[in-house]
Amino acid sequence: MKRIAVFASGGGTDFQSIIDANEAGRFCEIVCLVASKEGIGAIERAKKHGIPYVVCSSKDCPDLEKLYADLKFRLNMMGVDFIVLAGWLKIIPAEFIASFEDRIINIHPSLIPAFCGSGFYGIKVHRAVLNYGAKYSGCTVHFVDEVPDGGAIIAQKAVEVEDDDTPESLQQRILCEEHKLLPYVVKMLCLGRVVKEGRKVTIK
Repeated sequence: MKRIAVFASGGGTDFQSIIDANEAGRFCEIVCLVASKEGIGAIERAKKHGIPYVVCSSKDCPDLEKLYADLKFRLNMMGVDFIVLAGWLKIIPAEFIASFEDRIINIHPSLIPAFCGSGFYGIKVHRAVLNYGAKYSGCTVHFVDEVPDGGAIIAQKAVEVEDDDTPESLQQRILCEEHKLLPYVVKMLCLGRVVKEGRKVTIK
């Protein structure tokens, strides 16, 4: 059974969606939560479900090279097969990404390549969608490479933008789809059913 580590920076609802799906029908072992700081909701979720966690904070260790070298060592010692970024708001160094090539996935709250990249995260994404007048948004699960939100797309789910939407209402509807899409992709990945050939990704 594949072993995964989940990275989170906030409340951890995407993290919870993976926990719930895995408890409903086990497809992986969640060996670790990596939190970007103390006191976030994701840590409480890890504690509740008996999942070990580590805090990887640039505040405590400003030397990012050392921070991620230490983290890489820990994850390798735990035998982590895949890393899932579930609301991770930190840019990850290219060297770390290269160490886990095609083994890191991320969920982004828009239909990539729209409204993504540096500066597009959280409520800012949904505000930009509405300001632009887009008729559809959604969420994307993709492989992570050295370009923010630039890796090969694995799966997407579209959500129609309603006339009376606010950034918050759009965010909530997209979040509901994230909670379905992310655990599905994690499951397919762990079962060996995600096939990547260059930028083309197929789920068998």
